[in-house]
Amino acid sequence: MAYTLGVDIGTYETKGVLVDGNGRVHAQAARGHKMLVPEPGWAEHRPEEDWWGDFVYVCQTLLKKSGIDATEIKAVACSAIGPCMLPVDEQGHPLMNGVLYGVDGRAEREVVELTERIGESTVVDRCGNALTSQSVGPKILWLKRQRPEIFAKAAHILTSTSFLVQRLTGEVVIDHYTAANFAPLYDVDKQNWIDDLANDIIPLDKLPRLLWSNEIAGEITSAAAIETGLAVGTPVTAGTIDAAAEALSVGMQHPGDMMMMYGSTIFIILRTARRVADPRLWYAPWLFAGEHASMAGLATSGTLTHWFRDQFATDLDPETAFADLAKEAALAPPGANGLLMLPYFSGERTPIHDVYAKGSFFGLNLTHKRGDMYRALIEGIAHGTRHVTDTFAEVGQSPERLLAVGGGTKNALWLQATSDVTGIDQIVCQQTIGASYGDAFLAALAVGSVERSDIQNWNPPVETIQAIGNPVYDKSHDLFRRLYEQTKDIAKELSDDA
Repeated sequence: MAYTLGVDIGTYETKGVLVDGNGRVHAQAARGHKMLVPEPGWAEHRPEEDWWGDFVYVCQTLLKKSGIDATEIKAVACSAIGPCMLPVDEQGHPLMNGVLYGVDGRAEREVVELTERIGESTVVDRCGNALTSQSVGPKILWLKRQRPEIFAKAAHILTSTSFLVQRLTGEVVIDHYTAANFAPLYDVDKQNWIDDLANDIIPLDKLPRLLWSNEIAGEITSAAAIETGLAVGTPVTAGTIDAAAEALSVGMQHPGDMMMMYGSTIFIILRTARRVADPRLWYAPWLFAGEHASMAGLATSGTLTHWFRDQFATDLDPETAFADLAKEAALAPPGANGLLMLPYFSGERTPIHDVYAKGSFFGLNLTHKRGDMYRALIEGIAHGTRHVTDTFAEVGQSPERLLAVGGGTKNALWLQATSDVTGIDQIVCQQTIGASYGDAFLAALAVGSVERSDIQNWNPPVETIQAIGNPVYDKSHDLFRRLYEQTKDIAKELSDDA
């Protein structure tokens, strides 16, 4: 039997899975880590400990639990949070913590400056995306200005997946899907690095070599084999960002297919027949040459449920706290007894791209209970999600099929509220493992063990969450949108005063 191994580095946890050629899971492993917030609006990981350390632990655990010899593993693929920004030296050693994706807003000044200098329409036309906190280019410019000593030592700028692949194979590569987030340094039509929009950011030879996600980047080196337990010479794919691997894991293949990832953030990917250019959304070449994807993401989602539990449910058993909170929330009617929650606890990504946006509970009175607040929190995330799906509809890209995946799919209240608020049915597949399972499939695909259509056999649909129309949600969504618009100036002033 041929096996493949997939590992994904998430915002708060690393997960790995070992599967056979039929998609059957033989072992799973996980390890938690923390997101560091050294300053308000910043978000970081420790590359050696949180990325490579977790990867090594998960690989060793999978091999031990499964009893499978490493030589039977035909390929490895990894994914990770992204896009991140990590400068490394000539030996590939990190020169600082990894700067995370759109939840890190440290380069807002550079975003504004580059947008004004180049022009938003030019950036969107050439790079497919407006410059936002999700863009890596402004963060590299921030590094050059604010940490010149580190920038001077940097041999390459990697992202989280690139760092793992480099440690495994010695190759400095990046997949096109991830590279599209390096605006204004990547041209989506030429599908190559560029510096004609801003030649003062970084020499292009410091950026990784471009590959498609199903291409082999290299093979496990002897040094990596000693640390991980994997066999020398095992092929490693170029990999991708976690959300793309999640989408692959549930069979998102055709234009009109949408993946909704319920994790520390909500992330959405829609396969499209053509490139969609709208500054409110993100665009990238899909994982395979000649295909397109449009993306969106909230800044905080599952993170908020953890925050609420840790701050307001310390009386509950941590093992059952989420289930207990869901029971309390279910006692409140749709609309949470008149409560609204803006989920902008780390600013917001799509579609408003506002790093100054603030989270809030609005409408509190002395009759409200914890369950009302938790329901309002869940519904607030759902309203943020509807803002995104409505934006897709406005650009003529409503989904034909929505596939839900991620740890949040275990939260029935969250799933149902999302369908009810958005008005969209959701399909849940048999395996909700997520990105690491998609990585294992990508590895099998890269070495020719499977065809893309085989994912339907690996992970068939098992449940449909049907949207239940409720006029309460239409009214509360309008109020949700108005609440943000009428308070965003106050939120900005609060940021200025902080």
